[in-house]
Amino acid sequence: MSAERREYREHDELQGEGWSRLLAAARRRLERTSGALDGDIGLAEPSEAERRTVIGITGRYRAENAQRLAISLHELDGYLHDRYGTGLLTTLGRLHGPLRDRPAERSDEEARREQALKSAHSSRLAGQGWFAAWLERIAADGTLTRLVRRGDAPLLDAAVRVLERLPGDRDRFPGDQDRPPAHPAGVLPLPVLAEWATGDTKALVPGSPLEQLVLRALAQRTGGDIPRVRAGRRALWESAGAIADDLASQVLVLNIGAEGDTVVCDWLRDAADFGIPFRLTLHQLATAPVVPAARTIFVCENPAVLRAAAGELQDTSAALVCTEGVASAACHKLLGDAVRAGARLHWRADFDWAGLRITAGAVARHGARPWRMTAADYTAALSKGESTPLAGPPAASPWDPELARAMAESGSTVMEERLLPALLSDLTLT
Repeated sequence: MSAERREYREHDELQGEGWSRLLAAARRRLERTSGALDGDIGLAEPSEAERRTVIGITGRYRAENAQRLAISLHELDGYLHDRYGTGLLTTLGRLHGPLRDRPAERSDEEARREQALKSAHSSRLAGQGWFAAWLERIAADGTLTRLVRRGDAPLLDAAVRVLERLPGDRDRFPGDQDRPPAHPAGVLPLPVLAEWATGDTKALVPGSPLEQLVLRALAQRTGGDIPRVRAGRRALWESAGAIADDLASQVLVLNIGAEGDTVVCDWLRDAADFGIPFRLTLHQLATAPVVPAARTIFVCENPAVLRAAAGELQDTSAALVCTEGVASAACHKLLGDAVRAGARLHWRADFDWAGLRITAGAVARHGARPWRMTAADYTAALSKGESTPLAGPPAASPWDPELARAMAESGSTVMEERLLPALLSDLTLT
């Protein structure tokens, strides 16, 4: 019989009902053991065709009611050699392609994982707790393994380069000679950041794998999760000094007034004269610098507080700025300029872990004074109604350590709105 005819008969017979499960089991076993022809394979609840095949291979009778049939790989290899002139490994390769060496693949995969982590841990950010925690999480939850298997492990290095080039980290680690020109507001546009870190201006577009990796790191740094809505993700970028759009970065103000003769200053003065809330964009603040006229500025987190001040106090309210959650780049620009001009900031946020982080950040960045953010304020407000449970990782309250302890003990949040009477009293100009 010719080799071509023998191979045709082999393919025809070995793809029949009696052989398919048997050869599939053999392939799985050999791929797990790097092709070692040791041990047995078995078939549970074999069909009649499978029973006859096993009898033909081994020459031993198997009962019709057998619930499992076992055959050694050595016997199967010898049978295929005698009948078709090729052993088990060659036969499986001809039928369904080369066998995988899964132990070698796992070893290679682990080596690539370790190399990616080693490279990331060599970053100048490695000594920071949030950075180490980010790497630990993506290694533990399968993210890094998926990147390695897709051939995307270089994305981790790219994410590290992005993080190293964020404005805040560049300030801590000076010496980059190739940094691009700064935005007038001192922030870095995302396309510029992406091109600087990766050579591709679109590498950080919303939803890209690299953007997701970096946002996970930034969320780890702020102690939260990646926001689901686009505005939240934009705010997370802004918290690190990067902006997607300087028109979308805004800050809500009431009665801050302005010093200067630009059109934006005129708008702010007119709004303050009538006690009307006003929104400023980062673009406006960068192109038409604004120095708030107010020398005492209160800062709240929730728009409901500013809305109530505008409704009840109007132009008699003290200057008030609302961060609407995490402060935007526009908010930091405005307040930073105000502080440099001699203004004092009184800052508060919700009594939750994120609120403590926001307030602590304001104290560190702007020298702000916490505003009704003491343990006594929290305890008094807590007693006035039902509260939702605290969520997320705990935070400290360095200005009043008892506050964080009281919150941890009660396990409850208190939103700013519950303090409205006291806050409006503080805002009332005398």
